[in-house]
Amino acid sequence: MIQMSTWQRIVVVLTVLVGLTLAMPNGFYTTVERHNDAVAAMEGGAPATPELTADAAGWPGALPSSLVNLGLDLRGGAHLLAEVQVEDVYESRMDGYWLQVRDALRDARDTVGTIRRQPSAGDELKVKISNPAGMAEAVRLVRAIATPVVNLTGSFDNDIEVEGAGDILTVRLSEAEQLATNDRTMQQSLEIIRRRVDEVGTREPTIQRQGERRILIQVPGIGSATELKEIIGTTAKLTFHPVIGRTQNPNERTTGRQLLVPSIDPQEQGTFYILEQTPVVTGEDLADAQPAFDQNGFPAVTFRFNPSGGRAFGLFTAENVGAPFAIVLDNEVISAPVIREPILGGSGQISGNFTVPESTNLAVLLRAGALPAEMTFLEERTIGPELGQDSIDAGKIATVVAFIAVLIFMFLSYGTFGLFANVALIINIGLIFGLLSLIGATLTLPGIAGIVLTVGMAVDANVLVFERIREELKTSKGPARAIELGYEKALSAILDANITTFIVAVILFVMGSGPVRGFSITLGLGIMTSVFTALYVTRLMIVIWFERRRPKTIEV
Repeated sequence: MIQMSTWQRIVVVLTVLVGLTLAMPNGFYTTVERHNDAVAAMEGGAPATPELTADAAGWPGALPSSLVNLGLDLRGGAHLLAEVQVEDVYESRMDGYWLQVRDALRDARDTVGTIRRQPSAGDELKVKISNPAGMAEAVRLVRAIATPVVNLTGSFDNDIEVEGAGDILTVRLSEAEQLATNDRTMQQSLEIIRRRVDEVGTREPTIQRQGERRILIQVPGIGSATELKEIIGTTAKLTFHPVIGRTQNPNERTTGRQLLVPSIDPQEQGTFYILEQTPVVTGEDLADAQPAFDQNGFPAVTFRFNPSGGRAFGLFTAENVGAPFAIVLDNEVISAPVIREPILGGSGQISGNFTVPESTNLAVLLRAGALPAEMTFLEERTIGPELGQDSIDAGKIATVVAFIAVLIFMFLSYGTFGLFANVALIINIGLIFGLLSLIGATLTLPGIAGIVLTVGMAVDANVLVFERIREELKTSKGPARAIELGYEKALSAILDANITTFIVAVILFVMGSGPVRGFSITLGLGIMTSVFTALYVTRLMIVIWFERRRPKTIEV
């Protein structure tokens, strides 16, 4: 006798109800999206304006509010392919080594004589010693400051290579250290870009490394590629320097430990500041930065240092009351206030004729930190929302056509049992969207293709069951026994077919990227929901129908 226990029926019904409830917000996408944005804004400290309050109240808080995120090809947005100039980091590394080399040779002046740094390529450090006879000792001392680098084979290499020729000592990064530096630079760039993009509240950005030094950035919902470049395309290197003087001469001569930096203040057009090269504090010492307004009501940025930066800044301002100091952003002086009193609280304010969007973006950049190296944008595209809407419309048409064709085929082929399969197919689509919403997946155009494929595959299991039931009816078995055997004997074929397809979906997800992953996610989820609806949902409907009708014969 075909039957299902009470607990099995309850589990199936509850699973279907939960899945359809999770999918329901996608039927009111715009309303729920506004609700989510308003709630997130107010939780982030935004004032509860009437517009935000109305949007937050537009969807009941007791209902699920998770949505299927739309990818770049559906929502529109910006696409960038950037190349990180990792060589920029080598020069700063050499500057750091110069201090160590100087200290190592200073105690051996009797042997090597005086030392002086020489002009050199960015990835090298050249030091001239006055006593060439002491070159061997100089090489030995500098090699002693090298540190080991573990490579992929597990062996150890030094981070620097040292050689001497005549009176010139040359220090350069070893190949192992260059590879390690490149990897660290790329990882840091990825993390900083991700933080900057997340700060502006975009949905499901794609930020991933491609090759050795390239980064792919795709951000749905952003206005243009230019806007995205403004957010991530600057290094946002913030430093605070003592001011030595000012000049109108762009060719003013300075010493080796001084900088000549232009001012971007419109009231100081053509003015250049002479600054000490070594900054008092840098943007790395910032703990927080927020957009604000100054005492005159103009947009500004307030900042707060971490404890070590706050102590250094407080000590400097206490010793230099009445003297100016320069706030330098990306090699431009944005403000040069006079220290009127010690700033001991570890916080301050940057003002420089900003607009509100500029102050907001600057705060985002400062919070995220400085990019370790410059980026060159090799490819940029802006995908308008109308193109995304065209993709959605095309996907809808394809899904509806496939859906209707399958429904008609199943009804004409299997009659009442085909209607059961059609109801299960509708539930199956709802469960797919419920799972996508639950895991926060991103739906792309290839993902829609995966759903269309799932529509065709979803009834495959039902076809196997129904055909098996037909075969059992031909052996003069009763309808109840034929249905029972149909599900039992078709089970192995259903599991074999779907498990192998699911393995392919997993391989596509692991080995693929971007659109391929979008396809594999919907395909994999569709396989799971298809097996569930075919084996349990249709069976439950047939059991309930059979218990009420008690037919003596059935036609499949």
